[in-house]
Amino acid sequence: MESDTTGDLLDTLAVLFDGERDLVANAANMAAILFHGLPEVNWAGFYFLQGDTLVLGPFQGRVACVRIPLGRGVCGTAGARRETLVVADVHRFPGHIACDAASRSEIVVPLIRDGRLLGVLDVDSPVPDRFGEADRTLCEAAAALLVRALDAP
Repeated sequence: MESDTTGDLLDTLAVLFDGERDLVANAANMAAILFHGLPEVNWAGFYFLQGDTLVLGPFQGRVACVRIPLGRGVCGTAGARRETLVVADVHRFPGHIACDAASRSEIVVPLIRDGRLLGVLDVDSPVPDRFGEADRTLCEAAAALLVRALDAP
C-alpha cells in the first residue's frame, strides 16, 4: 500500500468523524472506506464486545460469522490479547474461524477506550501475506480515530 493512500484514507475518516460520535455510524463509514480504499481486500468490518463475545457490527463484504467468543479465532484472540494481529495465512492460525473460505490473510485491531475493549476492526484478504507494516499503521491509526470520535465535542 502506498503512503499517499494511507494519508488519504485517514484524512477521509477524520472528515467523516468530525462532529459525529455514534460508534455504529462511524464504524459503518469506516468499513466502507477501508473495503473500497484498500486493494485486494474481501472483507472489512467490526465486531463489538457484548459480555465475553464479539458480535458482528457494520461491515462490507460477504456474509460473516455473527458471534465469536473472546480467545477464539484471529478476532477473538486479538480482542483477548488486546493487541493487533497480522496473520499471513489464516489457515495456519490455530483455531481460525473460516467465515469466508476465500480469505487467506487477515489483520485485526482491538478497539480500546479507557482501558476497556469495545471490539475489533477486522480486515481480510484473499491474498496470502497481504498485510504489511503500512497496513498495520493505517488500521491502528484508523481504529484510534474511531475511538477518539466517541469523545469528540
